[in-house]
Amino acid sequence: MQIRELAVPGAWEITPRQFQDPRGVFLEWFKAEAFTEAVGHPLDLQQANCSVSAAGVLRGIHFADVPPGQAKYVTCARGAVLDVAIDIRVGSPTFGTWDAVLLDDVDRRGIYLSEGLGHAFLSLEDGSTVMYLCSTGYAPGREHGIHPLDPALGIAWPTTARDGSPLEPLLSEKDAAAPTLDQARADGLLPQWDAVQEYVASLRG
Repeated sequence: MQIRELAVPGAWEITPRQFQDPRGVFLEWFKAEAFTEAVGHPLDLQQANCSVSAAGVLRGIHFADVPPGQAKYVTCARGAVLDVAIDIRVGSPTFGTWDAVLLDDVDRRGIYLSEGLGHAFLSLEDGSTVMYLCSTGYAPGREHGIHPLDPALGIAWPTTARDGSPLEPLLSEKDAAAPTLDQARADGLLPQWDAVQEYVASLRG
């Protein structure tokens, strides 16, 4: 597999090598050795999630308090989503920037988002099935959100589905009520760059 760091430090795109024959396709969508070499520490898998979304469903932006945060290794087993990493670490040189990876059932790429980053994705077709490996379990008391359509972030969400039909973003009530990035910062909800760096360094030993 090929692993490259995105424009948001702490996020990586993972492109697996696929083996095809008349029976179908085989690939390694996670490989501990390659992951550890790229990221600098192993993935401490504590929870695995699966979501299935209709076209236009927009999930996020989600993040968790650091420490311990929640790192995510994400892939799309069926359909297609635009998956976005957002730098919400106060004090980061790239604070407020984002980068995106198309996850689909063609290239079968993945994305890894380390602790302290915001995460969101938009489903580009009905039935898009996203699989997450998470470094910590669900803990509602330390998990937060930012509105994914915050104009200050300027995320370029697609306006057409995979089949060419128009897309209208569909958010959960919780995500639709989430604060903007500036509001979340003023409320003291965002991770601090120094604290995130210290925690990630502890994972590397």
